[in-house]
Amino acid sequence: MDDPRLASMSPQELRLAMQTLGYRTQTDVANAIGVSRSAVSLWLDGKVGVPRPVAMLLRMLIAAQRRQF
Repeated sequence: MDDPRLASMSPQELRLAMQTLGYRTQTDVANAIGVSRSAVSLWLDGKVGVPRPVAMLLRMLIAAQRRQF
């Protein structure tokens, strides 16, 4: 896989993405991306990998936030 934006996301990267996007709780990020809080908990604990589409969405949101219009 050549494009790193298409890779999954480690729990540490997920925590950093949450912080960067201003999500303070698991519920905040879950509501923002349309998943359950328990799914976010499993990702943060490393019990289940972050799905690639979710990782890509979070990376796109970070890139859009950093972009100057």
